[in-house]
Amino acid sequence: MPAETANAPQAIGPYSQGMRAGDLVFTSGQLPMTPDGDLIVGDIARATRQALDNVLAVLDAAGAGVGDVVKVTIYLADMNDFAAANEVYGEVFPEPFPARSCVEVARLPKDAPIEIEAIARVGRARS
Repeated sequence: MPAETANAPQAIGPYSQGMRAGDLVFTSGQLPMTPDGDLIVGDIARATRQALDNVLAVLDAAGAGVGDVVKVTIYLADMNDFAAANEVYGEVFPEPFPARSCVEVARLPKDAPIEIEAIARVGRARS
């Protein structure tokens, strides 16, 4: 079942913002775009926050929240942005932190500086 919301940018291709399969929610990669479609560049902290806000909006549409996230993948256009992105990530996710991968990629859609995707289990919420 698709997880769709107006609180995150609409998909820019033939895919859903997220999908719920049983008690699992898989988000598509979320760029640092406002729901109106403005891409945030030049400030990796703001870009990271926006991408995470988009992930959380998709999760919310599927009935999940930040405490339900079990795995996050972060794609960075420049690994030199890791420390700043990591700081924002640590402000958003509570301990125990979800599993995570972070990789540098050659290029992201719309030449975005970051893209983030997550997997959550509805009802898992950690305290």
